[in-house]
Amino acid sequence: AFAVNPVNDEKLPIWIADYVLMGYGTGAIMAVPGHDQRDHDFARTFDLEIRQVISFGDELVDIRNQAWPGDGLAMNSANEEVSLDGLQTQNAKKVITQWLESRGFGVARVQYKLRDWLFSRQRYWGEPFPVLHGPDGEIVALDESELPVELPAMRDFTPRVSGLQDPTIETPLSRAADSWKYVQRDGRQYSRELNTMPQWAGSCWYYLRFLDPKNSAYFVSPEAERYWMEAGPKSQSSKSGQQEEKGDHSCGGVDLYVGGAEHAVLHLLYARFWHKVLYDLGHVSTPEPFGRLFNQGYIQAYAYRDSRGIYVPADEVQEQDGKILYQGQSVEREFGKMGKALKNAVAPDEVCEQYGCDTLRLYEMYMGPLDQSRVWQPRDIVGVHRFLQRLWRNFVNEDTGQHLVEDSAPSDDLQRVLHGTIKRVGEAMESMSFNVAIAALIELNNLLVGLERIPREVGEKLLTCLAPIAPHLCEDLWARIGNQSPIANVDWPHFDEALLVEDQIEYPVQVNGKLRSRITVSADTDDAAIEAAAMQDAKVKVGLEGKAVKKVILIKGRLINLVAN
Repeated sequence: AFAVNPVNDEKLPIWIADYVLMGYGTGAIMAVPGHDQRDHDFARTFDLEIRQVISFGDELVDIRNQAWPGDGLAMNSANEEVSLDGLQTQNAKKVITQWLESRGFGVARVQYKLRDWLFSRQRYWGEPFPVLHGPDGEIVALDESELPVELPAMRDFTPRVSGLQDPTIETPLSRAADSWKYVQRDGRQYSRELNTMPQWAGSCWYYLRFLDPKNSAYFVSPEAERYWMEAGPKSQSSKSGQQEEKGDHSCGGVDLYVGGAEHAVLHLLYARFWHKVLYDLGHVSTPEPFGRLFNQGYIQAYAYRDSRGIYVPADEVQEQDGKILYQGQSVEREFGKMGKALKNAVAPDEVCEQYGCDTLRLYEMYMGPLDQSRVWQPRDIVGVHRFLQRLWRNFVNEDTGQHLVEDSAPSDDLQRVLHGTIKRVGEAMESMSFNVAIAALIELNNLLVGLERIPREVGEKLLTCLAPIAPHLCEDLWARIGNQSPIANVDWPHFDEALLVEDQIEYPVQVNGKLRSRITVSADTDDAAIEAAAMQDAKVKVGLEGKAVKKVILIKGRLINLVAN
């Protein structure tokens, strides 16, 4: 049998293959052996034509021996009416789809796929289904007055297998007492559903319950839901040193959703699904539950495999004489996502016991950008711990225990650094660049090391900026320097834009792109004077010796490049 390609009327043979997924599209696919490895293997087996329709640039791929699954420029894809040749893959898809629609050969459609809720993964602590099974097989929903269905008190809720000839795995709730499992109605006995939901049902709408947690009549009152969800996310902006409202997201709802890739695929997917159902039913006022998604990277650590390829506990691996050993046997080391599966997880208790929980928090945020994967390096924990120790010594005399903060005005230079730090930390916190915020605070703290006393304004604002990251230490120091109310209640500090204006600017001076010297000029110096100062610099003159300046490239506030020959 053959199918006709509507683009060029070419007859294509129809094959039945076991690797085509019934749930993909219509269950029938256009095979592309040049650009799908499964189709390529099939074509090689049955000696079918392998046609290249996507170029692969500089990649060395022999299309006869393997498929090229990547993107590229379309080729061998033209007829009398339309040509895709030379178009990027994504653009080519759009063009051919529009052409097919215009000729009535098809209609573009987005197909959504909702993953299985994994109800087969039974746990005692999952939510019970509020339904009953009747003696004749009918299913009856519980009345609202009978909700919620609470889990029975059980000492043993492990699953069990019943029956020898045809064994059946029973759920944990099958061990519940008969008084819970069976319900009498109108003289008939009904049995409860003994499967549970896989906790998605509860965790998908918890953010709504937080809005009105003590309401015994509704999961959230309409008034509380509108108050919190309709207003839209608001955030602090430190650009002008004032609190500003950013533009509301069109959906309103929770400001920020933070989760890794798997979390966003599963929990976020189902939370949105659940929320949209509630929206369609009129129980919530926003079509979307969350305003912004931020995916954080993985924490990675060394993982170890034995000769069988099985992961072994990382904390039991030892290095001896250049060899990596587990129970005396050599193992292979690799990097992997920290977790139970790879047996390389690190319990936070040990770090907290040795260094304190503020050090652990600080280290995790200082490891690198939050949206990138980072490698767990225990030796680096010492560095951030020393920062907190140095901070403590700046505020507290270790011999007397007295604080070192005084009611004096900071110097002009320190004042400028302080307000620059507030600006940097505020912007970094807003963008969730916690490592950048910590770096700025470390720089400010280092400037205080040489001072006998810290001006109160500097000390209090430093602690206020650090408090979200190291709250316990900052609360302690905040109280020690004489404050009565908690630092957690203090407003975020403002900065003075006027103090951020530099009086002097340093310009790197290049000759033909090579750094020769640096000059410092007043911030209000005009371009001609800046160029003249650069030309008069002794080191620049040496670099220009025997050469004539043809062009001066001045990037205001950044650098000067003299082009000469």
